[in-house]
Amino acid sequence: MTELLELRGVVEAAPDVVAAVLLDVGPGGRSPLTVSGTVERGGGDAFVVVREGSRITVTVDRAVRSVTQQGEWWYRGVTSVEPDPRGSVVVHRVFNIALGHRWAVRMVSRGPLIAAPTAFATQLELLSGVLGVAAWVIPD
Repeated sequence: MTELLELRGVVEAAPDVVAAVLLDVGPGGRSPLTVSGTVERGGGDAFVVVREGSRITVTVDRAVRSVTQQGEWWYRGVTSVEPDPRGSVVVHRVFNIALGHRWAVRMVSRGPLIAAPTAFATQLELLSGVLGVAAWVIPD
């Protein structure tokens, strides 16, 4: 597994408050990370969503305040909430988990990796709106 990208943002609320919203990723959840589609199986803190023919496995780990979204081949995105003097830091990491044809990931990952910073900023903005607090992306 190789980390391809890390994005960080501050949310001016306590980690447990941020996690209560961010980890609410089930169908109809309040999280900006909620994946739209049809829940194929599972429920609770681990389930599979089918969207546009692709399966996305979603796993919530409440003990470490994280959500993992994993595709069928190369993609694993892990978003976590960590304590910070300003409230919380939301960290989003993208990993290449491909077991084979890892070389091809360089080509197919370009689009998602280019789109990730804008998507992350949008998710922070939505989280900020739900919580009624300030949030911003930490620049590289």
